[in-house]
Amino acid sequence: MDKKIVLLPLDDRPCNRVFPQNLFGDDKVAFTVMQELGEKKIPAQYDKIKEFLLQECRDAYGLVVSMDMLLYGGLLPSRLHHMRLEEVKERARMLRQLRRENPDLLIYAFQTIMRCPTYSSSMEEPDYYGACGAEIYKTGELLHKQQLGIAFDENPEEVRSRLTPGALEDYTARRACNEAMDEETLLYVKEGTIDLLIFPQDDCSRYGFTAMDRLKIQKKISEFCLDEKVMTYPGADEVGMTLIARMINTLYGKRPKVYVKYTSENVRQMIPLYEGSMLGRTIRNHLYAAGCLQTDCWELADIILGVSAAGVMEEAIDQPCWREEYYAERNLGEFTDFLQEMTKEGKIVTLADNAYANGGDLQLVQLLDKKGMLMELDGYAGWNTSANTLGTAIAESVAVYYQGKTDRHRHFMVERYLEDVGYCSVVRPSVSKKVVAMGMDSCSLKEKHGIVSAMASRQLHRFADEYLSSIADRVRIINLFMPWERMFEVEIWAEYQERGA
Repeated sequence: MDKKIVLLPLDDRPCNRVFPQNLFGDDKVAFTVMQELGEKKIPAQYDKIKEFLLQECRDAYGLVVSMDMLLYGGLLPSRLHHMRLEEVKERARMLRQLRRENPDLLIYAFQTIMRCPTYSSSMEEPDYYGACGAEIYKTGELLHKQQLGIAFDENPEEVRSRLTPGALEDYTARRACNEAMDEETLLYVKEGTIDLLIFPQDDCSRYGFTAMDRLKIQKKISEFCLDEKVMTYPGADEVGMTLIARMINTLYGKRPKVYVKYTSENVRQMIPLYEGSMLGRTIRNHLYAAGCLQTDCWELADIILGVSAAGVMEEAIDQPCWREEYYAERNLGEFTDFLQEMTKEGKIVTLADNAYANGGDLQLVQLLDKKGMLMELDGYAGWNTSANTLGTAIAESVAVYYQGKTDRHRHFMVERYLEDVGYCSVVRPSVSKKVVAMGMDSCSLKEKHGIVSAMASRQLHRFADEYLSSIADRVRIINLFMPWERMFEVEIWAEYQERGA
């Protein structure tokens, strides 16, 4: 009988709901994902979640569960709710019931440390965050620096004077509830209900409310001696894939060895945009979370993880960047030659294209295209944050390690080139300008399928012809739409047809 893995995703976006389904599940693993997940700021119904988990977990091998979905109804609702702490605790007790009904169930969970963006926007935060989000962030940053004895020039009282009345009180009250649930969930690991727990830091910084919460969690992890079972590191939307990769490694009783190849050795110490930790440390954490072992010897490695980062990180829409770190300190020729040789050696080769934030590196992808390497690779990712990219690329390699390079996997890779490089780096900024010129709001399109998705699809075809020319004739875009009715996300379904197939 197939082993069944159940996933309760972070929310309904493709990266959380669709990516894992397209990567994992074969003739030995049955994969079940909850589909009724709410939408954006609308929380999923807890009764539906409870019904799904009780039904699907009775005969399952494992459960990968987003605690944000279980407790609050999704990622955005976790930042907006007004739930009482006891009500949230009651929802968490569902896990104990699942454990009682299936004592052998393997439970891997993840619970995001509530983010605190540096900028003012209410798109994913409470309404008042659009007016004073930057001031809320700055308040936390100054408080943290004050606690650490770090000098600062700003006047905390002057910053607070710019806050919307009642905003900070509402924000910190919700943080306090969520922080209490972070500690509560740790107890579920300590008692054995949860087998592994990750606290990802979504859109984080070195100082501020999120960093302070992370430190409290890390102290509790040490106090409870749970270092082998609980991790904190930058990320969020990739963690479902990471934990499924670990669960499959556990199922097969293996730990693939991974060699990390950097475009420049000094990038290990860089801190990527939207993250508060050094890249090298984050990579080690991601590999460990996925159930892999990092090795310093490529000859012994099962998987080669290419990391394209520069010594700094700019936004993808601003490329090409002519800073020295991108050109003088990176040797893309040597980097891609090494990856190509590794494919010839029979290694699984996956590429984390994290040179830029929020999109792939056009120069690198053009080089891969010129060398005929796009589909020689076993994995590619280059979207959103560095951590999102890393987790996706690692999960792709684990999938190939067990399943081989299936047609479904090739489709997924083509979708990554189209979305991560084509849409994020080229099409999204171009279409967004046209949307604004048409009098529309790029953050509230009021349509999923329509004029905007049609424009994006046309431009994406042109991108494929120009940047993916070596495979463009074998790529077919089946569907493209905006799931959250805004420009930031896109859901793309595409196919790749092998020659002679």
